[in-house]
Amino acid sequence: MHGELLMEPFFELRIYEVYPNKMSEWIEFMDVEIIPFQRERGMEINGTFIMNSSDEFFEQEGERKMHSEKKGSTYVWIRRFLDQDHKKRLYEAVYESSEWIGYYRPRVSKLINLNTIVVHNLSATAMSNLK
Repeated sequence: MHGELLMEPFFELRIYEVYPNKMSEWIEFMDVEIIPFQRERGMEINGTFIMNSSDEFFEQEGERKMHSEKKGSTYVWIRRFLDQDHKKRLYEAVYESSEWIGYYRPRVSKLINLNTIVVHNLSATAMSNLK
């Protein structure tokens, strides 16, 4: 399935690095303006999160260990699409709109680092509560 176009519902896990001391401003902008705007355009947004920490597991001298790293400047959110065509249409409706280009994007670029955005496309497995 690697590299194939997804023809069934899938999720997009988006990871953003928020600029220092901008998280509360970013969350308010997302909650009050961006999410309602995107939902009006048809986006299905399933969850929004602040990454508090990351745990990495490793083996050292035959023993399993864990390294925890505090985070706090990483914002993660999840959206759902019916298929790749649906994603393309919604991207156009949101990101190519005059509202996004003229109002939202300039504000977004002051709050998050656009050059570090990571997007993972995920297919649900049989046991997933999200489908």
